[in-house]
Amino acid sequence: MGSFSIEGFLSLFGRIRLLGQSWVALGIACLLITGTVNAREAQPSVQADTLLRTGSSWDGVAYKSYPSGQPELTVLKITIAPHTSLPWHTHPMPNAAYVLSGEITVEKKDSGQKKVLSAGQVLPEMVNELHRGTTGDQPVELIVFYAGTKDMPLSEH
Repeated sequence: MGSFSIEGFLSLFGRIRLLGQSWVALGIACLLITGTVNAREAQPSVQADTLLRTGSSWDGVAYKSYPSGQPELTVLKITIAPHTSLPWHTHPMPNAAYVLSGEITVEKKDSGQKKVLSAGQVLPEMVNELHRGTTGDQPVELIVFYAGTKDMPLSEH
């Protein structure tokens, strides 16, 4: 339905009234207003999509608990160059990575288990397990959410 403006309505109403058909103009105005309101109601103003809800990391190991102490959330935007292998590392707290762009392969050191992620996918990361990420031909952009405590390192090598 087209947009409604009071100026347009008054102009239309005035023209129709001049023809002696004010009831018709009132009916048309009601339809326009109702159509505009209904069109706006049909469009949600907020849409929420769950990207991840899990109690375990990507390799299937259950998260045991959050670190004790004063909670501190950290969110990083990380850009990794093409053809890069990150150093083997661990995270002492639960965290999740959202892939904004590119493709990354994560690998668990002890088993060699791998998982490939691309733009729009989310990875629940491992806690206290050595792993790394490797990029392909394109750079990778990640948003990583860490649920730690004050002064806790985000990763350890």
